[in-house]
Amino acid sequence: MSSDTPGGPGAHPDHATLDEGAAQDLLRGICFKTGPPRIVGVELEWLIHDQENPAVPVAQERLDSAVAALRELPLSATLTFEPGGQLELSSQPAGSLMECIGTTAADLAAVRASLGRDGLAPVGLGVDPWQTPHRRLREPRYDAMEAALDRAGPSGRAMMCTSASVQVCLDAGEEEPGPLGYGRRWQLTHLLGAVLVAAFANSPFREGRPTGWKSTRQALWADLDPVRTLAPTGGLPPREAWAGHVLDTTVMCVRRDEGPWDVPEGLTFREWIRTGAPRPPVRADLDYHITTLFPPVRPRGHLELRMIDAQSGADGWLVPLAVATALFDDPEAAETVYRTVKPLAESAGSAAAPRNPLWTTAAREGLADPELRAAATVCFETALTALDRMGADKAVRDTVAAFNDRYVARGRCPADDLLEPGALTALSRPTGPAGEPGTEPHTGRVASA
Repeated sequence: MSSDTPGGPGAHPDHATLDEGAAQDLLRGICFKTGPPRIVGVELEWLIHDQENPAVPVAQERLDSAVAALRELPLSATLTFEPGGQLELSSQPAGSLMECIGTTAADLAAVRASLGRDGLAPVGLGVDPWQTPHRRLREPRYDAMEAALDRAGPSGRAMMCTSASVQVCLDAGEEEPGPLGYGRRWQLTHLLGAVLVAAFANSPFREGRPTGWKSTRQALWADLDPVRTLAPTGGLPPREAWAGHVLDTTVMCVRRDEGPWDVPEGLTFREWIRTGAPRPPVRADLDYHITTLFPPVRPRGHLELRMIDAQSGADGWLVPLAVATALFDDPEAAETVYRTVKPLAESAGSAAAPRNPLWTTAAREGLADPELRAAATVCFETALTALDRMGADKAVRDTVAAFNDRYVARGRCPADDLLEPGALTALSRPTGPAGEPGTEPHTGRVASA
């Protein structure tokens, strides 16, 4: 989830009123911008823990001081914060995987050093294993979000305040059919996405107890809203499917220049256009509405892959970034992985991700599921070969290979380490060598950092 929303809090609606046809045309035009894949980006969310006592909440005054110091850093990435105080770094679009890794690693080094001076550390776990949801940011957007998501149950607050992820951003793909075509890539994201959930599951605890899920984060996302977190359904082409999904999803909030934002119940954007109440919607409202939809893959011109748990260790974050980029952007790898994951559609069934049997199994069992393990094995082997063709340096390839050897080749995921007897207790001990409580890096520092 990102707080860098078009228009910003309280933006004045100064554009022409939308009609239904104009809204559909806008959505078809902005959701999939096609061309040869070449740009990559990453959004990294981190929990902020005390280095010596990571299970103890960080006092607000201490966090505020650390945030003020972070805002002074000359970072390449955009620095924002989530409602529970999670830190998010959103990289600039990069012209290559290695450029994205290099700039992000440099930013992370600066962030870790700054937080370290305050005795804090950024921690990569999909869900905070100890803390109960506590919202630290008091802004109209988050007040409205909390009120809207509370209607479906407690998962919304847990997602807002205790979850963290690695979000990989890739070009939509080419207009023409083929392994790099946007239609193929859109289909691939919803099958390969389940494999990525299983391979990188890293959140088996919540509030000090095992949840029965390898990715509790993914379980929370699937549970927090009846429609807002779903992929489009209906078998339509991607542009039409997404446009219809956006218009037929309920409006989370109607922004105001002053005072609390309205939180209508059961009002879809299409109905808002047709009724014009509580005020006629404009282009800025449509842009904002898109940011309140949380499907596993969100098309925003590019494809935003949102299903991956935050990863532990100094360089754990780069593994999903490198693997996803290699499997989508290398034509040979894209063809191989498409053939590999296409049979998973039978396990998925007709329900939309992430609320279908395939995605549920991925979140609950990780790579203990034989079908997902077999697919992940091929995907990681394919990614390693593709990374060599793409010019990834040895440090990156070694990091991916180490993750593959430690987890995928053994039918395990990071959550399995955390579920070992005594692991949560070890996690709550003082900082380990990777700069995170109780974690070990997969390899040494990335060379490009």
